[in-house]
Amino acid sequence: MKTKKLLFAILLAVVATALMSSCATKEHAINRLEKFSYELRDHSAYYTVDEWKDAAEKFVDIRKDIKKHEFEYTAEQKKKIGVLEGKCAGYMAKGAKEGIFDKIKGIGNEINGILQGILNAVTDFVE
Repeated sequence: MKTKKLLFAILLAVVATALMSSCATKEHAINRLEKFSYELRDHSAYYTVDEWKDAAEKFVDIRKDIKKHEFEYTAEQKKKIGVLEGKCAGYMAKGAKEGIFDKIKGIGNEINGILQGILNAVTDFVE
């Protein structure tokens, strides 16, 4: 009789541990997404091209984690995931757009400088 109780207790402990680790894993994926959204919000304006590649890979990796548990999430958790994914997408689009405009602006300034240099050289040559 004691053996059955011991086996039942061990089985119960194993099941409880499995359930807790599953919940922790699915929550961990949401927490990673939330942390990533803060990271993008606070730092993406300064990202280099390589950092954008890393960010895109990280986003895909987080999405894979979330996808593994998609049937375990409650409606409220799914809504939170959607909001966080939307924020990440928005920060990524904004950061990419601003980065492109900064590069274009930089190239424009360089071209302006080249033209100014040419005009100065021509003016100096004419005088």
